[in-house]
Amino acid sequence: MHYPYQITSIEQYQKEYQRSINNPEEFWGEVAQNFVWRKKWDSVLNWNFKEPKIEWFKGGKLNITENCIDRFLPTMADKPAIIWEPNNPEDRVRVVTYARLHKRVCQVAQMLKNNGVKKGDRVCIYMGMVPELAYAVLGCARIGAIHSVIFGGFSAQSIADRLEDAKAEFIITCDGAFRGNKDIPLKSIIDDALIGNKLVKKVIVYTRTRTPVSMIKGRDIWWEDEMEYAETQVEKDGVVHFPAEEMDAEDPLFILYTSGSTGKPKGVVHTIGGYMVWTNYTFVNAFQYKPGDLHFCTADIGWITGHSYIVYGPLSAGGTSLMFEGVPTWPDAGRFWDIVDKHKVNILYTAPTAIRSLMGFGLEPLQNKNLNSLTTLGTVGEPINEEAWHWYNENIGKKKSPIVDTWWQTETGGVLISNLAGVTPAIPSWASLPMPGVQPVLVDENGQECLPVINEAGASITSGNLCIKAPWPGILRTTWGDHERCRTNYFATYENLYFTGDGALKDDKGNYRITGRVDDVLNVSGHRIGTAEVENAINMHSGVIESAVVGYPHDVKGQGIYAYVIFEGKHFEAELTSKDILQTVSRIIGPIAKPDKIQFVKGLPKTRSGKIMRRILRKIAEGETANLGDTSTLLDPGVVDEIKAGKL
Repeated sequence: MHYPYQITSIEQYQKEYQRSINNPEEFWGEVAQNFVWRKKWDSVLNWNFKEPKIEWFKGGKLNITENCIDRFLPTMADKPAIIWEPNNPEDRVRVVTYARLHKRVCQVAQMLKNNGVKKGDRVCIYMGMVPELAYAVLGCARIGAIHSVIFGGFSAQSIADRLEDAKAEFIITCDGAFRGNKDIPLKSIIDDALIGNKLVKKVIVYTRTRTPVSMIKGRDIWWEDEMEYAETQVEKDGVVHFPAEEMDAEDPLFILYTSGSTGKPKGVVHTIGGYMVWTNYTFVNAFQYKPGDLHFCTADIGWITGHSYIVYGPLSAGGTSLMFEGVPTWPDAGRFWDIVDKHKVNILYTAPTAIRSLMGFGLEPLQNKNLNSLTTLGTVGEPINEEAWHWYNENIGKKKSPIVDTWWQTETGGVLISNLAGVTPAIPSWASLPMPGVQPVLVDENGQECLPVINEAGASITSGNLCIKAPWPGILRTTWGDHERCRTNYFATYENLYFTGDGALKDDKGNYRITGRVDDVLNVSGHRIGTAEVENAINMHSGVIESAVVGYPHDVKGQGIYAYVIFEGKHFEAELTSKDILQTVSRIIGPIAKPDKIQFVKGLPKTRSGKIMRRILRKIAEGETANLGDTSTLLDPGVVDEIKAGKL
């Protein structure tokens, strides 16, 4: 497998970047020719950010699974596509070759068809990290059904909201999932989510944990039975065949829900052609993937990182992707290093939260672990702090494996800003240079481009809100069922720009450093959580009158959740009430959204128009109580002193 579009020198990067900006149609048309199309596109790109309307490779016909599987069968049928490392290190590793992947995906496609799933139908997938999750995703794509994967940490209420929004009629789940020393009862959570649901027709259940489950006649069916029957239909005389549905490049591939600044989760929609080209291009270039490399992305497929860099990016490049069911600290904090040693991993892609957590265990878990196979390290989900970057570089990469610090979002489909491993310079805690096709710009509150200033060290630095001037192939197209929400969230803040919601710095060499969210969204352990969503959940607790949620610096998670809560009545036990509130948030959103600190207050700092001044609350949570700015416009300035006095 050869990647003619792989950049191998800094000079080539500069040339390709310039070409991608000067003539994006010609540039991306050339890259796209390296894929299998049933019909070539009519136009490479049509766009405006006003509506917004974005179309890549419009009129092109293809199926993404033919590009991820079928095209490699003549030469690489026996090559591993997925290597699965189970939760329990004692259990059997599964090696899924491209031929086996093809057979399983065809079976899933047939199983879905047998159960009435059609092109354009939404299939909700709520599974543990087993190979069957990858089969399910690709099986949907093969018949043109739209998959919506929900991370296994979300609660029944969160799933119900997403099912309702997507109008999903089909679910694929497991009886349960193993995660570290926990068994998560996925099927019973789905059962709770389906109370009152009139739309869902079928729930397909894969057996993983042998947890007793309730199976409703006519609705719930076993994966194993359905797959066995489908096998007899797709395989004749040892030949496996299930024709892939012809799709337009702009047909939706999947919906992935992400937190917004309002309480309702929003379904980000990615389409087939552009997303495929972008995930492949960024995978091959950011990680400098070479045929035969083993790529280990530690994310869950329930997040965009797993979609793009466990499934679609590596497989469309004919790569080998390692999929891990467990957690980095079980059965001990050496688990990642055991996996790297055991499988001779070449590329390790993980989150700064995981690195900081593992740093806390010292170097003992690294004893007698051979990490010499590693050629590239990567980080994703949040900016990596310098201390963690150096620890990762020295102890894991032995100063010889470049670290790619990738910045991107659910909405961008793949990496937007990152150094290319060993090709462009790595700068600790800087995402560095934009990928070809990406045109960042830093603007002030009025949308005016920010000018550089000379800092104390004499360097020229520009600071502002990070926007992008033009579309790249992986950009979201809409939010499911609500295009206006897509427009107002991403394209209405600044005219003719995509607004990322992040702040950034830029140096005089064009490198970018992400400084964090500037909107009402928190980045906790790399997971984006809307403050409004958490506030809504807290406010549902019976005694809560009002709440306000802000982020504060957290040693491991990067950002922690700090909640200020007004509770009715004077006589309540703060510790017990806090636990009750945490339980409420867990039930409504899931454990990932639980506040780290809950401070009970008598009032919140509000303007006379009733707006909560979160800026003040954020400063108090961060421990900056001296310089809170002008509080004279507040309805009751005395409230601020009370909150400061009670800070946790």
